[in-house]
Amino acid sequence: MLDCSLYGMEPGGPHLTNVLIHAGTVVALFLVLNRMTGFLWRSAFVAAVFAIHPLRAESVAWISERKDVLSGLFFMLTIGAYIRYARQPWSPGRYGLIVLLLALGLLCKPMLVTAPLILLLLDYWPLQRTKPAWNLALEKLPLMALCAASCVITLYAQKHAISPFERYPLHARLVQAVLSCKIYVAQMVYPVNLAAFYPVSPHDSFFEKAFSALFLAAISGLAWAERRTRPWLLMGWLWYLIMLLPVVGIVQVGSQAHADRYTYLPQIGLYIAITWLAAELSAKWHLKAAAIGSVMAAVVGILMFCAWKQTSYWKNSETLWKHALTCTGDNSLACVNLGHELYRTGRLQEAIVLYHNALQAEPDNAEFHNNLANALRRSGKLADAIAEYQKAVQCNPAFADAQFNLGKALDLEGKEGDAIARFQTALQIDPNFLLARINLGNTLLQAGRAREAIPQLKKVLEIQSNDASIHLNLGVGYLQLGKIEAAKSQYEQALQLDPDDPRIQNDLAWLLAAGPVASLRNGREAVGLAREADEITGGDDPIILHTLAAALAQAEDFSNAVESAQQAEQLAQAQSNQALATEVESELKLYHAGKPLPFPKPTNSPANQTGGK
Repeated sequence: MLDCSLYGMEPGGPHLTNVLIHAGTVVALFLVLNRMTGFLWRSAFVAAVFAIHPLRAESVAWISERKDVLSGLFFMLTIGAYIRYARQPWSPGRYGLIVLLLALGLLCKPMLVTAPLILLLLDYWPLQRTKPAWNLALEKLPLMALCAASCVITLYAQKHAISPFERYPLHARLVQAVLSCKIYVAQMVYPVNLAAFYPVSPHDSFFEKAFSALFLAAISGLAWAERRTRPWLLMGWLWYLIMLLPVVGIVQVGSQAHADRYTYLPQIGLYIAITWLAAELSAKWHLKAAAIGSVMAAVVGILMFCAWKQTSYWKNSETLWKHALTCTGDNSLACVNLGHELYRTGRLQEAIVLYHNALQAEPDNAEFHNNLANALRRSGKLADAIAEYQKAVQCNPAFADAQFNLGKALDLEGKEGDAIARFQTALQIDPNFLLARINLGNTLLQAGRAREAIPQLKKVLEIQSNDASIHLNLGVGYLQLGKIEAAKSQYEQALQLDPDDPRIQNDLAWLLAAGPVASLRNGREAVGLAREADEITGGDDPIILHTLAAALAQAEDFSNAVESAQQAEQLAQAQSNQALATEVESELKLYHAGKPLPFPKPTNSPANQTGGK
């Protein structure tokens, strides 16, 4: 909201904000690491790798993923406040600052629920606090309570997004967690084929799973064995594993196997462990400072190039999802999202192919059938679209959007009764589905069921009273019931809301020119409205010219009434509207005889031909 206030809807400003917050997190990481360890260049290298690793692209380039960079900044500030607290005598103010900063970080993203455990790791190394372990743990209890509350709130808020164990059994989640931990390490070393979405693969081999488990066990064993001589190995490795716990898939939110953004803070532990190990080996091998500097520069340079390349894929939705499809197999979400972009830009045939591909991977997905049906309908393949909508509601009868879309397609096919039933079903599923209620009211009106339509349209006006088209259609409903004064009132309200809408001008003009209530007829006012509507439409709408002729006749300007009626008849015939041409031809006889349209005029007037759905 602040970004929109500052930058409007231009994306450059929010991107700049993300970059600045990420840069602040990088600086804070450097400062806290240098303060804890006293190693300037090691701390700088860790911060540099964290800053420009290609895995950061998703967290920084994806504007709505700001929660990553913002929570990261508060996490680093929390560590900074903790260092100050740990190295000075106990103070409620200093401890309260830790609680406040951690709370702010949790409000940004609850992934920081593991922060108290990370602080315990920092007590072990590099702070090397000498208090007993139980005392250090008790010290973190208020922070743990805060994190526990965040866990409860998050689980409640995301209860509908959490996959049930029936879909993803516990053993499958544990296997996926092991695979993900190994994959993130591999991506850190070899950051290629990074995608915006990685689907869960059912085809991982036993060898892959076994290798991943052995790989993690080997590193864990090595870190534990070296805990006394190289404590940073155990600290860094546990930092990585512990911070991944909320997002490793044990509690599965969404359908992704893993995600680049999940590495934002966890991989800092690996950077620390590897950097300190490399520094120790360099000293042991007596490498010169120039050689070490060259290697560091080369690593940073390679990562910069890879990050630049990875960021380029975030140029737009098309480049992002095309790259995801290149990097992954059977990626139905990437197919659908790329399909959405192509659909939005009018490349319907390409979108249809992608939606078909998505359905091959997940044939029972109601949303995918609905997407395909939308593209088919827009490309003019109405029968195929209806078939896909029907498959969508078969897969998920409670899918309100699909029920609604099926109703719209059936209405286009002329099956008003079936369309009405679908709109009613959509409203039973979701009583607040406003578009379904609007279409239900308008279709009932179109079917001549005004008594049923009017309550629906009134409910719509309770929500959006300033909708001119609803007032217009409500007026048509009253007109069908013969409530002429109520119809006129609705037309006038519609005209006040949208004074330049030729549909409204025409319908009100017709009522004033040819309505069945003599006291409401006003030829002069009707002529003004009809002429304005005719001017707006460029003089080539036979319905409006028909109304103008009636208005001129009511105003006793019969010569111009004849001229307008003749133009209306010619245009109606040219547009193959034979019913209107025949009606105008019969009215011409009255105008030639110097007579306006008689009373009463049938209530099913040209308003029905112009009132929009």
